[in-house]
Amino acid sequence: MEYIVEKIGMTRTITVPSVPVTLVKVLDAKVCEVDENKTAIVAYSSGKKNNKTITGQQKKYNLSEEFNRFITITVANAEAGDLDVAPLSDSNIVKSTFTTKGRGFAGAIKRHGFKGGPGAHGSRFHRRVGSIGNAEWPGRVQRGKKMPGHYGNAQVTVKNEIVSFDADTGVLALKGAIPGANGALGKIRIVK
Repeated sequence: MEYIVEKIGMTRTITVPSVPVTLVKVLDAKVCEVDENKTAIVAYSSGKKNNKTITGQQKKYNLSEEFNRFITITVANAEAGDLDVAPLSDSNIVKSTFTTKGRGFAGAIKRHGFKGGPGAHGSRFHRRVGSIGNAEWPGRVQRGKKMPGHYGNAQVTVKNEIVSFDADTGVLALKGAIPGANGALGKIRIVK
């Protein structure tokens, strides 16, 4: 089963020893139609504007205007209606998929953790990459060479243990960190 969630932020438990947790809120969603494999088209609320396509989908499934984004996920529901969050109470481990923070074009020190050269006077090697090629053979830069480039803004999946789940508010506490900024939307999938 999969759910659309919004990252709230990080905190820790008040137990001794305390456990670092990330709080995520399960979004209210409507199941529009379900096929025989429990794969469903689900509508959820997003702050983006509507267009003719979205308006047509809302009319087709009798949805209010707040449900303006559609996604295909695996659900526990057997028929259309509100998304069933009961399986989250019984599960222990989930996989969280979020988009990491985008950092734009970054140098090799920030992107790959390179050390860099001495910062003193006379040095011509401060934050640069240095030599990148080989000698006469193979006479080219190897594929996958760690160099400056686009850093972040990539989809990442991590495995987290469920610490607690409040069914009334829909807030889920997951052990450890989750990629992405606070307020970012992502998906969680129950592993066991």
